[in-house]
Amino acid sequence: MGIPSIDGLNRVLFNAIPAIALIVDHDVRIVDYNAAASKLFGDNPDLIINQRGGKAFDCIHSAEVEEGCGRAPHCRTCVIRNSVKEASAGRNIVRSRARLELVADNRLNEVFALISASPFEYDGRGLVLLVIEDISEIIELQRIIPICMTCKKIRNDDRYWTDVAAYFSKHLDVEFSHGYCPDCAEKEFAKLRGITEKL
Repeated sequence: MGIPSIDGLNRVLFNAIPAIALIVDHDVRIVDYNAAASKLFGDNPDLIINQRGGKAFDCIHSAEVEEGCGRAPHCRTCVIRNSVKEASAGRNIVRSRARLELVADNRLNEVFALISASPFEYDGRGLVLLVIEDISEIIELQRIIPICMTCKKIRNDDRYWTDVAAYFSKHLDVEFSHGYCPDCAEKEFAKLRGITEKL
């Protein structure tokens, strides 16, 4: 029932994706996975292929009911499952953020992820390229950022102080445009009026 194994240049490109990338069907059954996912799943594809995503990822909800992943009450709100379902139904790319609860080494781990589901058809069969990027570090950056109360510079990981624009450009690939808010614009224009009146 699976698709032929990806080979040649396509396999090289699939494995070059730095995030976990899976090819799944509409029920989130894994058809194939890349090298990044292999680091998580191990090198024995027989244990992963045809498993539903929740089982493969050790989702805490996949063991709540005998039928497994996709059948528990919580599964109705699963971002991964709903992204795949929406991509399959609408034939559109779906991108969502999610907080995942995964079990590893008998510990519950919270992972924040960016989920991308991109539908495609192969040999008459509808499939989805599911990419899961760990954005936990970015979420942590958003939660607590040490900032100077006076000059508003941000302390980076090396304990150096840098301006806000440089910090966000480096850590989040965000660029700023500059302008004045109404309060600051009034203050600056008042200063300019004071200077021109003295001339």
